[in-house]
Amino acid sequence: MKEDYKEIGKSIHRFDAQNKLNGQARFCADIKLPSPALCLKVLRSQHHHAVIEKIDTSTALKIKGVVEVFTAKDIPGKNLMGIINKDQPLLAQDKVRSKSDPVALVAADTEKAARQALDAIRVDYKELPAIFDPEKALQTGAVQIHEKGNLLCKRRVKKGDPDSAFEKSASVVEQTYQTSAIEHNYLEPDAGIGYVDDDGCLTIYASTQNPHYDHKELTTLLAVADDRIRIIQAATGGGFGSKLDLNVQGFIGLALLHLKRPVRYVYTREEAYLATGKRHPFTIKIKSGTDEKGRLLAVKIRAVCNTGAYGSYGMAVASRSAVVGMGPYAVENADIECQAVYTNIPFCGAMRGFGAPQMALAHESQMDLHARDLGMDPWQIRKVNGYKKEAVTATGQPLNQSVGFPACLDAVKPYYDDAVKNWANQSPLPYIKRGVGLGAMWYGIGNTGVQNPSTAKVEIDKTGQITVFTGCADIGQGSTTILAQIAGESLKVNPTDLKMVVADTRFTTNAGATSASRQTYISGNAVKDAAQKLGAVLLTEAANVLKGAKASLQMKNGTVFDPKDPSRAVDFSRLAVRIADKGGSLSWQGYFDPETIPQDPETGQGSPYATYAFACHTALVEVDTLTGQVDVKKVIAAHDVGRAIHPEHVIGQICGGIAMGVGFAVMEEFEPGKTLSMKDYHVPTMADMPRVIPIIIEDPEPTGPFGAKGVGEPALIPTAPAIINAISQALGKRIYHLPANLERVLEASIASGHFNMKEASHG
Repeated sequence: MKEDYKEIGKSIHRFDAQNKLNGQARFCADIKLPSPALCLKVLRSQHHHAVIEKIDTSTALKIKGVVEVFTAKDIPGKNLMGIINKDQPLLAQDKVRSKSDPVALVAADTEKAARQALDAIRVDYKELPAIFDPEKALQTGAVQIHEKGNLLCKRRVKKGDPDSAFEKSASVVEQTYQTSAIEHNYLEPDAGIGYVDDDGCLTIYASTQNPHYDHKELTTLLAVADDRIRIIQAATGGGFGSKLDLNVQGFIGLALLHLKRPVRYVYTREEAYLATGKRHPFTIKIKSGTDEKGRLLAVKIRAVCNTGAYGSYGMAVASRSAVVGMGPYAVENADIECQAVYTNIPFCGAMRGFGAPQMALAHESQMDLHARDLGMDPWQIRKVNGYKKEAVTATGQPLNQSVGFPACLDAVKPYYDDAVKNWANQSPLPYIKRGVGLGAMWYGIGNTGVQNPSTAKVEIDKTGQITVFTGCADIGQGSTTILAQIAGESLKVNPTDLKMVVADTRFTTNAGATSASRQTYISGNAVKDAAQKLGAVLLTEAANVLKGAKASLQMKNGTVFDPKDPSRAVDFSRLAVRIADKGGSLSWQGYFDPETIPQDPETGQGSPYATYAFACHTALVEVDTLTGQVDVKKVIAAHDVGRAIHPEHVIGQICGGIAMGVGFAVMEEFEPGKTLSMKDYHVPTMADMPRVIPIIIEDPEPTGPFGAKGVGEPALIPTAPAIINAISQALGKRIYHLPANLERVLEASIASGHFNMKEASHG
């Protein structure tokens, strides 16, 4: 039975909606500065792999309008950065490892002068052999990209005895799957501005997903005290993971430190394509076995992901990939390994899903292949194996609460059955083949097996105004609105009456990254904790005023009252004055860190996440067997989100995730050195969007704020495998390499015998 919440489960107006609609939202490229800003530009490497022998900036410095040219020697602190392991320089010092590596930073009065300076800088390189294939990078004798070698990390989950279980299996399927590098393609290219304030503080507005991480990196790079740097998240036009890494912030900070003049750096779309992180390409070799009834007995996976020139989030991607390797299915015998490997392509980092979308292609294809092998329905084999309460994962973690996967499967079944029975065989033209596919996923909320806390502050002033302080970066997902609803429910006030101070390192404490679908669950709990502490103090003081028992009082709309006699009430403002006059605190800190158990480094056994989201998608596709064109007609998407704090936000995340999933499935592919900008890259448009039927499943998480978990990453993950399974059903031929673009689909059409030369010639 659901509790009766007033502010939870309501789709209130987003806090940032009006400013975005009327054009008043301030994105970095648009922020006005008190005096003309210097233009910053970066010279990047001409080689994939080379030693830097000499950098000559003398000619560049003579160009009119050029103020300064910085190189690694101008960085006063430690010239290494990285969210997990510090292996990436702000400016290359001795060596470049990809063509995206920055070598020199120009500050000039105009963009024209800055560009001329880039052309005038002379760099002498000694070229080294480059390596782009991660499996070749692991071979004995391969060129070493970093001193520690080419293996960034290896993560493993081991349970039981898969080899023995394979011998007992009725169905054994062994396949290799591949995915490509993907560009994030957020609407707003990376950008930032900076100035030195009256107190000498280096103040930087950035398009970022983690202002407190940016702050920490800059204090280390520039060797300055914490209070000398302030990071403020500007309105951010999307991130999807790429804006977790430093982009322009380090360059802005370096220029501010030396020049003390306002600066601006806005990436061109071409520079964003060259210099920002990509989704990791994967090669996944998987073997799985089931009994005659379709029950999974064993799985063995060897996955290699290409992390590019630097680590970025590669360790996190490898860790999560190993945990989610066989999807939301119980299996007693598992041996799953993922290696993240350095190569000389531009670095790969976080992108919506952290390896789970890549692994989902493999485990969902395997489920369909087993079903075909056993003569089972694809939905039924998922029902047989799907996680349910009391199941135990491959890492040995019991799933005792909030396991909504069976409900997700049940929710899509009527649509799936109807499509298979009544839609799939009613092709509009002879050369159009229809298919119906399923895709499922599970996703751990938060970081994998490590502490990832959030903090928050809630305070009240003597007028009764309540302010919520959170470091949580809202990059379009609506977290500011969600956190206001959580605080509002905790204090029984209208969320729109709250003042929100967000993502400003001068005023807010660390909420961690906006990533891993963690902010509603983790920062939501931190905000709730702070708000409840304030509420408890207000109730205590009200009990003194009203001469009643604290437990019998209630809060509503800025007052505390006695429900037995509502005329006995006192305003928050009066209570705040009394508390302050007594020397009490009007400001309270909140904290939350999910309870996890670190994984054993050899076996991966442990509890890497406190809670999991679950989902199942059904995709309906039409395949043109003459051209290879895939038209995704409809996606039915059931998601267990724990509790939907703001249902319209959940629906928005699901629809946006499906759009990205369509691109991942059938068109998006970043090829280093070939994909230079959007003219070389295909992303879904409105014309490519299917009809979406979102289904919100609520299986409340006891440790979540009012039962909530998350949906940001999960929204994407099942879409591509559902589409690939639908294409396979339509053609009778499976595609193992994403994207399933025109060429790969046409090749499958020809191989399956569906391609008719006579019809093609007639067309």
